[in-house]
Amino acid sequence: MAKSEPHLIDIHVGNRLRSRRLVLGLSQEKLGERLGITFQQIQKYEKGTNRVSASKLQAAASVLNVPIGYFFEDNDAVVPDGLVREVDEIGTFLLSRDGVSLNRAFTSIKNRQVRQSIITLTKALANADDAGAPTADAEDVSSLVRR
Repeated sequence: MAKSEPHLIDIHVGNRLRSRRLVLGLSQEKLGERLGITFQQIQKYEKGTNRVSASKLQAAASVLNVPIGYFFEDNDAVVPDGLVREVDEIGTFLLSRDGVSLNRAFTSIKNRQVRQSIITLTKALANADDAGAPTADAEDVSSLVRR
């Protein structure tokens, strides 16, 4: 018997679990301890490989300080006619460790000019990368930041 693919709802719930865990700065191990399960089980939940039982979902909501409905919010993975939408690249990045870290650091910058400089720098680096130009080294980045 062939193993079936994870259901889109299970993947969505897992992504929401991961997102909230990262926002709170919890490791998979710490969350697992608080829920009385292993970090491997948390990994399986986050990937949608294993379904989260109703009781574990309630416990996770309590530990993560969110209502249980949080795990089902923003679920646009399936359109009404059952077609799967394309994966949202920005959303996927925002759920990543780098995405959470970058967003935390960026939103902690209060100076609007500094924030705008970072946006300009990031766009310049992305355009250079798209154009096939060699990637910027630390000296190039420093000169852009000093402007």
